[in-house]
Amino acid sequence: MLEKLLRIAGMDKPERKDIALTLSSGGARGLAHIGAIEVLEEQGYHITSLSGCSMGALIGGVYAAGKLQEFREWMKGIDRKKMLELTDFSLSLNHIVKGDRIIEAIMEFVPDVAIEDLPIPYCAVATDWTSGREVVFRTGSLFEAIRASISLPSFYKPVHRGGMILIDGGVVNPIPLNRVERHKGDLLVGVDVSGHDYKAQENMKHEISERRKSSKSLATQILNKLIPDNIDFNYYTMLSRTSSMMIRQNAKLMAQLMKPDILVDIQMSRYGGFDYDKSEKLIAIGRQKTQKAVSKYVEQSQRKTKKTHFDL
Repeated sequence: MLEKLLRIAGMDKPERKDIALTLSSGGARGLAHIGAIEVLEEQGYHITSLSGCSMGALIGGVYAAGKLQEFREWMKGIDRKKMLELTDFSLSLNHIVKGDRIIEAIMEFVPDVAIEDLPIPYCAVATDWTSGREVVFRTGSLFEAIRASISLPSFYKPVHRGGMILIDGGVVNPIPLNRVERHKGDLLVGVDVSGHDYKAQENMKHEISERRKSSKSLATQILNKLIPDNIDFNYYTMLSRTSSMMIRQNAKLMAQLMKPDILVDIQMSRYGGFDYDKSEKLIAIGRQKTQKAVSKYVEQSQRKTKKTHFDL
């Protein structure tokens, strides 16, 4: 009788551990995805499929190819000088950087492969600038898909393919939870690094400004006269923050639509989209936030199980 009741309640089944994982856009902040994947694996979760956008497409693709640890080790050697060496500047009117050099460097230890030949289902999303539509890569060259997905508008050279002009997938779908391949009984897990903690950033700037004003140093007093408090409020920061806010809102709407079982929401106040030289710190943040999100999910699952048992 007890076995029958447990079977009805689903308590005779082992905890589900297979996950369909989605990794968001976010530039260098996407390095936190590495920490997220590490924690998920340490907790016994098995990633059976992946979808990614922009940096999430890169990390997801490298993981699917079985080279995540090599990529992490390579990132440890990235400093400001190395970043400059990997930046192939362009004189074009629609982009600043070609973006070929960084892909070629990664392909030295992550060989290109057909997406359909990867050991787990994977897809990357990009945006067709011509039509404004989302483009989902499920077949073909892994690195062509990644290169299209990371094509930050006006920064990286767009990818021309089949009459399309492909730019960053974050423009239309920064966390493609609706594109990952699902399997029966898996959990949907999303890691979102698309947002900034702007309130924390403003508080930090305010504290720095107050310390600067109260300083009795002659040099600081001269700087106070020469540099206004609102120096970072300009055309670039206005456009950059506005774009980030729109991407963040799209990501939140997607999460509300798809309702992932676990959502690791990582809003950063200190690190930006180009802080690639701080990989270990970003990975550590990914680990911390993912551990917290997983613990919360486990606690909620245990409460539901206890409630079901009590109701019986």
